[in-house]
Amino acid sequence: MTPHLILASASPARTKLLREAGIRHTTLVSDVDEAAVAAGYGELDAYDTSLLLARAKAEAVASLPEAEDALVVGCDSIFEFDGEAHGKPYEPDVARARIRRMSGSSGVLHTGHWLVDNREDGSGATIGGVNSATVHFGVMSEQEVDAYVASGEPLHCAGSFTIDGLGGAFIERIEGDPHTVVGLSISTLRALLASAGVPVTDLWESSDPA
Repeated sequence: MTPHLILASASPARTKLLREAGIRHTTLVSDVDEAAVAAGYGELDAYDTSLLLARAKAEAVASLPEAEDALVVGCDSIFEFDGEAHGKPYEPDVARARIRRMSGSSGVLHTGHWLVDNREDGSGATIGGVNSATVHFGVMSEQEVDAYVASGEPLHCAGSFTIDGLGGAFIERIEGDPHTVVGLSISTLRALLASAGVPVTDLWESSDPA
């Protein structure tokens, strides 16, 4: 039988990445309270937080009846800048302050991935990994910062920026996997699937159903 992959995320960017990589999947959003989960584990760095939240999302969705006999992958991205972990800013003033600091500088985007194998005849694996990439930003004028914040795009993005939208104009280069900055490393997903005994090619759209 062709494996069924569920993406435990409402992110259009992650869905687009999987679709463009030819990976068949459906989406099922978790109701995980990210702040509560992180608070329950005390002081964690950005790297560990991204993995913790990815696991929480994957396991929450994997526990649902709709995820029976499926593979579930959860992801979470945290931006590390000047030793601080930055999630989604939500508020314009928070985003504006962060972006001004990031202008002409760089930070590291950590994307955690967690895979749960719920298949009846599967491996039973529950495994994860983090992929990190360094993002270098160009110098931004006050007008550019204000216009970007006013667009609303950075308010719901880890670190207050995107690479696959308006924010891409302000990113000079990436060190690492660009997919990580979008929110899901296809190569990391491939490695997790392989650990669960599932070749990524089995999930390709072009694969003939069993």
